[in-house]
Amino acid sequence: MSTPMPPSETEQAIHEDVKTTNSGDGIDESKESGTMDKFVIDPEAERRLVRKLDWILMPLFTLLYCTNFVDRTAIGNAKIAGIEKDLGMVGFDYNRALTIFYVFYIVSDIPSNLALKHFGSAWLAAMVFCFGIISIATAFVKSYSGLIATRVFLGMAEGGTLSGLTYIISRYYRRTEFVMRVGIFFGISAPLAGAFGGLLASGLLHVGDIGSVKSWRKIFLVEGIITTGIGLLGFLIIPTDPERTRMLNEDERALALARIEADQVVKTNGRKERTTLKLIWRSFNFNTCLCLLCYTMANISFQGLSLFMPTVIATLGHFTVVESQLRTVPPYMVGAVWALVTSYISLRMRQRAGPIFVSGLFMVLGYAIAVGTKNSHARYAACFFSIMGGSPIGPLELVWGTDNASPDTIRAVTSAIIPGFGALGSVIAVWTYLPTDAPDYHKGNSLNLGTTSAICVLTIVGAMYIRWENAKRERGERDHRVEGKTEKELEELGYLHPQYRYQL
Repeated sequence: MSTPMPPSETEQAIHEDVKTTNSGDGIDESKESGTMDKFVIDPEAERRLVRKLDWILMPLFTLLYCTNFVDRTAIGNAKIAGIEKDLGMVGFDYNRALTIFYVFYIVSDIPSNLALKHFGSAWLAAMVFCFGIISIATAFVKSYSGLIATRVFLGMAEGGTLSGLTYIISRYYRRTEFVMRVGIFFGISAPLAGAFGGLLASGLLHVGDIGSVKSWRKIFLVEGIITTGIGLLGFLIIPTDPERTRMLNEDERALALARIEADQVVKTNGRKERTTLKLIWRSFNFNTCLCLLCYTMANISFQGLSLFMPTVIATLGHFTVVESQLRTVPPYMVGAVWALVTSYISLRMRQRAGPIFVSGLFMVLGYAIAVGTKNSHARYAACFFSIMGGSPIGPLELVWGTDNASPDTIRAVTSAIIPGFGALGSVIAVWTYLPTDAPDYHKGNSLNLGTTSAICVLTIVGAMYIRWENAKRERGERDHRVEGKTEKELEELGYLHPQYRYQL
């Protein structure tokens, strides 16, 4: 896999942002109560550090999330390769198997991220190793009940991967830099993994059997072996918190901590506050819930089409199994390019709402075409618009929520809430493309047209709320929140602090 680094223009733009800010967008510098007088951030040293982080973290995290997405959606390629017939699945059995996965995916997400905050990156490596082993086990199931068992354990193992990677990223990058990095590893990983999964599945079905492993079983076996190897390697190479990572020398570690400290309204010298139920509860604020709702609706459309696209494309013509799988690749590749472009635009504009809205319009166009015509060429073009628009929305919603989450506990929980509870959209997606709705899938496409339209409306609502709340803070109407507070209480105020500014 090629290294998914942004082009030189993007890198220059990122470093320009680094040079011009020693405090994050969320801080009103005219009112900031403290300065980094213990450590002076040298712009040149900071550029070198950011470049080093980019070359280490971005390829690694893209690879890790690719394994997550490939293993999760392998069942979509297995479906048209005969898994239903071999395991005696009938009616809605396939949909039930997908639903079981997402139920356990949701349940495990927040506990997993809190465990990551406590145990460090070894927890993330163990998760990758486990879902690789479970994928291998899926290649040897002999019954539908065996498949259900593997989907349960796969959901538990994969539940915290995305939120964990996002949380680690937030510990290394400023808020101004955050969107581009999540856009790279998350926005590119899903479409790349979808394309890779289709290519790998078509290739494996062309080669001979691997012992007793035949047909669709080869997909799970080979993908599981690859993931297991990456998980074992992860114990050595996935970085932990900046305070303890071996990836940085002492000077770089001090600079990394100073950069994150400079983004905080109340300085904590890199110290994490204690996790409490009060802070966990405060994570469910208006901004987080709005991002969660939009993420959920984006999941309904994007995940639904991802899981069923081989099946949908198979209805557009007289294709072989391999030909159907190969035709899933181009829409994903276009989606990967658009995710990178959108992340760059979001970085330059320093806002999330506009790029989300425009991407939502592409999804609306795609599903409107799918609903409005039965022409096979037009419906295939609709897949491009839908995948392209959906590729950056999930990452940008996750960034928008995490960007506006503080202090550290709330950031960790928020980065788990959005993809975790947002997986409810994937549960709904499982039931949007039903066999009774084939070959046009009118009901599924109509539902997705409605959810993508709602994303556009809610994005406008979220942008208006942030402008309203930031204006109140500018006028001093939230200053009463700091009156009579102890130092510990001020540290825990986070996004409620009157000097904190929400990122639009």
